[in-house]
Amino acid sequence: MTRSFTSRLACVLVLAMSGCAAYDVPAVPAYRVPPTFLWRGREGMQDLSLSRLSQSRPTAYQLAPGDVLGIYIEYILGDEEKAPPVHFPENGDQPPAIGYPIPVREDGTLALPLIAPIPVEGLTVEQATEKIRDYYVQQQILQPGKDKVIVTLMRRREYRVIVIREEGGGVENVTKVGRGDVIDLPAYENDVLHALNETGGLPGLDAANEVLILRTGMGDGASYDQFVSAVLNSQCPCECPPVVGDAPNVTRIPIRFYSENVPMFTEKDIILQTGDIVYIPARETERYYTGGLLGGGEYMLPRDYDLDVVKAIAVAGGTVGQGSTGVGQLTQGGGMGGQGGGGRQNGGRGGSGVLGPSKLIVIRKNDCGQEIPIRVNVSKALYDPRERILVRPGDTLILQYTVLEEIGNAALNAIGLNLIWQFFQNGN
Repeated sequence: MTRSFTSRLACVLVLAMSGCAAYDVPAVPAYRVPPTFLWRGREGMQDLSLSRLSQSRPTAYQLAPGDVLGIYIEYILGDEEKAPPVHFPENGDQPPAIGYPIPVREDGTLALPLIAPIPVEGLTVEQATEKIRDYYVQQQILQPGKDKVIVTLMRRREYRVIVIREEGGGVENVTKVGRGDVIDLPAYENDVLHALNETGGLPGLDAANEVLILRTGMGDGASYDQFVSAVLNSQCPCECPPVVGDAPNVTRIPIRFYSENVPMFTEKDIILQTGDIVYIPARETERYYTGGLLGGGEYMLPRDYDLDVVKAIAVAGGTVGQGSTGVGQLTQGGGMGGQGGGGRQNGGRGGSGVLGPSKLIVIRKNDCGQEIPIRVNVSKALYDPRERILVRPGDTLILQYTVLEEIGNAALNAIGLNLIWQFFQNGN
């Protein structure tokens, strides 16, 4: 019996050693990884002040092309025997307007009867009233004492912009929907903050931490695309991709940033004009992948906090550390050890031994596309920060047993089977 058990154990150990050697991947220890391959954490980033996304308002409304004024001029514009018409605006944030609708033209002037166009752009309603009265009196069309002029703001000018949001909006397993809205923003509300508020608020957790503004009429988009294509095609295989800046018509506004890189955009940059496009890209590429004992999987990285290798294994359904001593499993033929290293419903194989896997291979690319396998000791990562590296987008995490763990599990499983065999032998 002893000779039979010994021979079975020897065969198991040989198979375990050969199997482990076949899957051994040479890798750089985590504590010796060059800084260019490490990932900077996001928890230290600073939130942008929302006040920087909104424009300041003047003390008094200033007229510009697109405004519609209600104007009543005694004896000139209106019937002296009738009260001037009153217009009640649809929006409750504006008082009723008195007079006949006169728009401010594209050149910033008002076209009124009997006089030349009057420039009013940049004036307040009160200043425009005085200027209109002075024009009529100077032309001797109105006499002092009979120069009643009423000017009110009937409708504020609006700016039509397009807002494109690619985030999934909280829909499960959806990170990109491509929603687009066309909105009209009143004067002094035509900024990024109001555009976001009208279309769902700040970028969601599945959106990138930035907002892009694409200006119309600034540069030739086709020429810029050709320039970028030529630069990228000139890259040598051994070189890092060239850094190509944004097009002249693009303003990039980060929502979160590192303290040493405070965004330098101005209030003028966040003011929107008709035809501008506000674009919020999705971050569907910020994922990591799993293999080995974790099974094949794809997981989204958090947007605002960090995920190290230990947490990433837990998210993928793997087991970090030992949940028990394993003594009870010896009498169960080795057992499954819980999920034992990552048994997941979508393909994880799970560990089949008492000893949990401690070898993690992280396949990572840097910004230049260079690839390096990183070896992490999962057991040491529980107490050694040098092993607990952060996961970055595009990483592939492969959880494996070490050779000794394979041998140990094979031996413990064989011992467990032998105990069960002896139990039945003694029972007979």
